[in-house]
Amino acid sequence: MDHNFSESLITRKEAVVSSKGIVASQHKLASRAGAKVLAEGGNAVDAAVATAFTVSVLEPWMSGIGGGGHMLIHDAPSGKVHAIDFGMRSPIGLDPEDYPLSGEGVASDLFPWPRVVEDRNIVGATSIAVPGQVDGMRVALENFGSRSWKESLQPAIQAAEAGMQIDWYATLLIGSAAAELNHYPCTRETYLVDGHPPAPPWTAGAVPRKHFPYLTKTLKHLAEAGPRDFYEGRLASTLVEDISRCGGILSREDLEKYQAKLVEPLVREYRNTRLHVHPELNAGSTLLKALSLLKQPLETEKAASAEAFLAIAEALDQVYRERLETMGDVPGGRNMSCTTHLCVIDSQGSMVSLTQTLLSIFGSKLVLPQTGILMNNGLMWFNPEPGHPNSLAPDKRCLANTCPVIGLNDSGGMALGASGGRRIMPAVLQLLHLLIDGEMSLEEAFHQPRIDHSGGDQVVVDRRLQKEVLQKIEEKFSCITAENGAFPLYFACPSAVLKNGSQHYGSTAITHPWADAVSED
Repeated sequence: MDHNFSESLITRKEAVVSSKGIVASQHKLASRAGAKVLAEGGNAVDAAVATAFTVSVLEPWMSGIGGGGHMLIHDAPSGKVHAIDFGMRSPIGLDPEDYPLSGEGVASDLFPWPRVVEDRNIVGATSIAVPGQVDGMRVALENFGSRSWKESLQPAIQAAEAGMQIDWYATLLIGSAAAELNHYPCTRETYLVDGHPPAPPWTAGAVPRKHFPYLTKTLKHLAEAGPRDFYEGRLASTLVEDISRCGGILSREDLEKYQAKLVEPLVREYRNTRLHVHPELNAGSTLLKALSLLKQPLETEKAASAEAFLAIAEALDQVYRERLETMGDVPGGRNMSCTTHLCVIDSQGSMVSLTQTLLSIFGSKLVLPQTGILMNNGLMWFNPEPGHPNSLAPDKRCLANTCPVIGLNDSGGMALGASGGRRIMPAVLQLLHLLIDGEMSLEEAFHQPRIDHSGGDQVVVDRRLQKEVLQKIEEKFSCITAENGAFPLYFACPSAVLKNGSQHYGSTAITHPWADAVSED
């Protein structure tokens, strides 16, 4: 299929190299905030928490304190890897009968579930699941951090006070959801200007900013009152009041009962690397199954060869078919997911891989009036049709696509992950193949074009791949080619850090204009 894009345009990002700590996230200024924490003596967890809060202010449509996620932590002194599950769950008072099927085909967002009346499971207060982000950061700091809760929120508060810069990428992302953002007065006020996406001027000069006064006030209160205030205190009461007024069912009991959990990671050997992933309701187990299928075929195939890509496509086809049948996730996503990933390595070699999300871009599209918090639409993870493993039900954990990984080997290891909904795991799988099977550098691996096959009948092939790759995959699958551009991200948006002896490396998605790795030196 023909396209509009230049054939000669080349986009590159050099990997950041340092003997000290590095933070890699989807926003340069958030990475810089985390690197500053490292320079001030904080460890990898301290930097990850500060970066997580800050990136949710600077890239608010992707994640925030109204969402949830998963985190892996490698503690270099002990050699142990720990996992924190701060995923979302459905409210206790949820009644599936309040989400009747409309009979109007499939939903228009990420998953082609049968459509629900008024899209109650996709937008607005009725789509909100219990958020876990704040308690997840609490568990991380209390168990593995060295800085206070109040200190950890200061970079995010400063970012909120300064306001989000409105450049072309911000205009693009806000514009992509402007029609839905206009539905809710507080959301319209927060992100739009007279109902339209804000835009930078054509002339050079100061970049305009969007300020978040309500969110700034909320973050300051949270810093002083402590993390459990979000679930048990004044802030919890305000959240429930706002959501109730907007027609939602999230209750004080939902918030009070919520606890992020320390869980044991799944561990598997792949070649010379010991891989750690999250257990249960995410893509970690699916990744390990795909790698087990590839271990033998890729022993004899050159990394990134046509034969290797075919083997990867076949493994992805098998594991996604099994995932969709047994875990309830579904193919055919239409819109962008709103997830962000960050990785940290400190000077001691401790690493963090953290993925956090609101689910859809701008989540529920609802900014709460009193707090300025953009809430998730986590209930969309559930199938509204009864009788399935992932059917909508009360007090039930959400099935996520997150796939943070930490791999350890004799040279050191790596922490990696990605944002991008169901495209996350295929991207992580291929990066592991390139780094381990192909023994590529981090920079080489991130510049290598990839494929995506995350459910459905077609394999999506980066048009930069050689024709031999497309021809080989077409022997078994229907294929389409796509541009690996800034928007939409057809091949996910990965970030990684890597340790090789005394040297540390950091890389982010090549085409993402904000994503960057920053060293503490």
